[in-house]
Amino acid sequence: MNPKSKPQQTEPQQGERSVDLFELYAEDPIRADEVVFGRVSESDRRGFLRGAGLATMGALLGASIPFHRNMPAGLIPEALAAKKISIQGKDGLTVYNDRPVNAETPVHLLNDDVTPTARHFIRNNGVLPADMDAGKWKLTIDGLVDKPMTLSIADLKKNFQVVTEKLVIECGGNGRGFFDPPAKGNQWTLGAVGCSEWTGVRLADVLRAAGVKKNAIYTAHVGADTHLSGKPGKLPISRGVPIEKAMNPHNLIAFGMNGGPLHTMNGAPLRLVVPGWPGSCSQKWVTRVYLRDKVHDGPKMTGTAYRVPRYPVAPGQKVPTKDFEIIHAMPVKSIITSPATRGTHQGRELAVRGHAWAGDNAVAKVDLSIDFGATWISTDLTSPVNRYAWQHFSKKIKFPQEGYYEIWARATDDQGRSQPFEIDWNPKGYLNNSMHRISVRVA
Repeated sequence: MNPKSKPQQTEPQQGERSVDLFELYAEDPIRADEVVFGRVSESDRRGFLRGAGLATMGALLGASIPFHRNMPAGLIPEALAAKKISIQGKDGLTVYNDRPVNAETPVHLLNDDVTPTARHFIRNNGVLPADMDAGKWKLTIDGLVDKPMTLSIADLKKNFQVVTEKLVIECGGNGRGFFDPPAKGNQWTLGAVGCSEWTGVRLADVLRAAGVKKNAIYTAHVGADTHLSGKPGKLPISRGVPIEKAMNPHNLIAFGMNGGPLHTMNGAPLRLVVPGWPGSCSQKWVTRVYLRDKVHDGPKMTGTAYRVPRYPVAPGQKVPTKDFEIIHAMPVKSIITSPATRGTHQGRELAVRGHAWAGDNAVAKVDLSIDFGATWISTDLTSPVNRYAWQHFSKKIKFPQEGYYEIWARATDDQGRSQPFEIDWNPKGYLNNSMHRISVRVA
């Protein structure tokens, strides 16, 4: 098929993003291959797929490409020519970027107690590793340890206790789309969060086996994903946590998700899960954890990345870099997952349901309001099935009459901290735990 001849265009379906590949390929097909798939090099104008480019295209097509070496440079695969991009194994996600892939889940699709793999959000910083073979995967533990180790996934399963826990992972920028003026970055609404069931071994157990030296104060995490520039050795992200947080028994080196393997886009075959803190601490495709005697200074650890000002600032205010501090625990937060917003309901009674979580703490209560915050209604709140799992709230609301209503949700943690109506603005749009509001028309 000629990549420059446009087939009949179709509207993007739920979970798919319209992408104008044709303009990009019409201008310079060879360059387009480099931009979209990292496909060719200056010395190889034939342009067959290799490495990360092959993995990326395979992920988009949902299958391997046996004859990829025969694909000419500049060819748009027919499966992508309908101008749709879907992600294999994912359902209903809103895709924000293609390179790297970033996608969130509409809130009403997060209604399950445990977030299905197909509904777990995607937050990537680089290009997927070219080889994600679990049988060959190695994890190195080194730095300030007594006994540096290199372990296979089989070694982890054999030598350490395997545990399964339901744990919340939330992007530090979840809710960024509600800031005014806009903050730079993915304009997440509320769906860059999930509470899946993760299986793996405790990070703390592995670090103890390696022997943590007394002068170790911070971890550093390295993944196998590659930088968008394609520059060898350049990491797209490498974050870490204080050693005290690293030794929390709920941090996992995970190789399983919801009873199966990890999803490719969620870090297969091995990742960290560091609940309660920004999702960026939970390195995907993890290949190395090393201990340092200073705060880690890898990519996305310095400057303003995953940092907020030490003091309140006015919207749009310029803040010196020295006045930013690293984000640690995430704040208390809740979402209403049922009903979906902007619906019409027949009758005066409506069942409301959702989830709440609170970083390193537990949620003490969730209240709802239908009168714009004048009064509040207590909900039935479950206890977490394990620490760092989200909690579920529910309540049958009775409306006094027909009309337009907003339902507001306000969670309070066990330290007495509640969600605000709106938070103070910050330059990077982090930590937005404003109350979730949905609307309903009662007929």
